[in-house]
Amino acid sequence: MQRTDIVKFFEDLSYDTKGIGAWLGQGGTQESFDRLAAIEKEPLGKVQLNQLLTLSRALGVSDDFFRYYWLSAPEHTYDITKLGDYDPSYGNEKAIISLKHLKWGLTRIYIDGLLYFGNIKYGYKALRNKSMSELTEFFRSKRIPIELIKNRDSAMKFKKIAKDDRYLISEMACKNFGDKPMTASLLKDFLIKSYKTLCQNGPKTIKIRELINKHPSAGRINEDNQMFLFSADDILEETVSSELDIESKYETIAARYDKARMSAIANTEYYLSLAGDLDVYMATSMRTRQDFRNMADFCEKIFESEHLKDLNLRYFDPTISAADGHEDKGLIECLMVKCSKVLVYSAGEKESYGKDAEAAMALSLGKPVIFYCNRSQKEKFYKDIHPLSRLVDFASGVAVGAIVTDSETEVACLLRRIFENRMEYTIEQRKDKPGYFRLREKITGSVVRIQTNDELLSGSFWNHYLKK
Repeated sequence: MQRTDIVKFFEDLSYDTKGIGAWLGQGGTQESFDRLAAIEKEPLGKVQLNQLLTLSRALGVSDDFFRYYWLSAPEHTYDITKLGDYDPSYGNEKAIISLKHLKWGLTRIYIDGLLYFGNIKYGYKALRNKSMSELTEFFRSKRIPIELIKNRDSAMKFKKIAKDDRYLISEMACKNFGDKPMTASLLKDFLIKSYKTLCQNGPKTIKIRELINKHPSAGRINEDNQMFLFSADDILEETVSSELDIESKYETIAARYDKARMSAIANTEYYLSLAGDLDVYMATSMRTRQDFRNMADFCEKIFESEHLKDLNLRYFDPTISAADGHEDKGLIECLMVKCSKVLVYSAGEKESYGKDAEAAMALSLGKPVIFYCNRSQKEKFYKDIHPLSRLVDFASGVAVGAIVTDSETEVACLLRRIFENRMEYTIEQRKDKPGYFRLREKITGSVVRIQTNDELLSGSFWNHYLKK
C-alpha cells in the first residue's frame, strides 16, 4: 500500500494540525507510512506506535491505553463493536494487525474525546497516560447501571386519572375552579352572571358555549374566555334554562376536577419520593384537552412498547401531576429534570418557553435529550435551526446536541440504546473545514457533539471556560 492510499484511508480522521490528528495526513512522516505499509506482515505494537507518534510530534500512550483502545472491546458507554470494520479477533491480539484495526481504535479515541471532553486533542491528552483501572473506572462512571434499573423492586402505584379528565389538572382549570370548586369558582360565577345578562327578558334555553362566547365581556378578555372554554370543555354543548341547571352541570364537572386534582397532587408527592430513581422526564406543552390526551397516549406508546417494557423505566408523566401553584410546579419540574437521566421533549403545535427551558436545562446538564416532533418540516427546524438543539454542558464545556426524530418507534429505540449503553455514532469531518468534526447519532443523523476548527474560538473558549 502506497503513502497516498494510506492518506486516503485515514482522510476522515486527519487534518493539518499538531498531534494525534496530523500523523496520518498529508504532513505525516515517511517513517510512519513505510511502517504502516507493512502492518499486516508485521503487526504494530505499542513501542513502535509511540515511536511513530513521537517522530510525528505527537504524544505517546501508556501500555494500558494501548490495550484499552486497540486490544480489547470493554463495556463502554456506546457500542464500540459497531464502529468501522470491527473484528472480534482484535480482543485476542497483542498488536495492531491492520489499518482497519488501527482506524477502529483511533475512531474510539476521537469519539470519546468529543463525547466527554468536547475536543479530540484535549480528550487524548487527558486519557493517554491512564492505567487500565483508571480508564475502566472513568467510563464505568459514565455508564447507566441498566441491570440495577431492570432488577429494582416496584414503586408505589400512581393514582389513576382517566385520560379524558387529565386536562382538569392544568393550571388553567385550577385557576377557574379554585380551591373549593363545589361551592364557588370563577367559572361558576361567570356562567351564572352571563346567564343573567343574556336572559334579562326572561328564561330561555342556551348552550354553555354561548354563555361564554356571547357574554358582553368575551371580546375584551379573550384570554379569560379561552380559559373558560377550556375548563368547561365537557359541558360546552349542553343546554341550560335556569341557574339551577347551570349549577347542576357545573357541579358534575367540578366533582371530576376535584377528584382528578387530588389524585394529581398525590402523584406529585409520589414523584418527589421517587426523585432519586427517576429515569426519564417527559416534557411538553399542553394547551388543549386534546393535548393532554395526545401526551397520555404518547407516554403509553413509548413505555409500554416492546422496545422498553422489560427495562422497568420510571418516567415523569406531566398528564398525571399537579402542584399547589405555578411556583411550586416550577420547582418540582426543575428537580425532576435534574434527577432524570434522559429528557424527551414532545413538540406541540406551539412553542412553549417553559418546555424549551426544561430542554435547555437538561442539555446544559449534559443529559441526553430527544426531541420528538411528528412533522418533517418541524423536525428539520429542530435538527438544523432551533438554537436549543445545541448547547453547552455547564460543568464540562462540552457542546451537546439534541437527538431529533419524527418517529415514536425511534424514540423508544433510542431510549433503549441510551439505557443499555448501546448508542451508535458516526463521526464526520467537514471537507470544506478540515478539523471541524461532527458526531452524529446513527439512527436519526442528529449532531450530538461538535468540534470547531476555528483556533481563535477554540482557544478562547477553553481558556476562559475552564478558568477557575
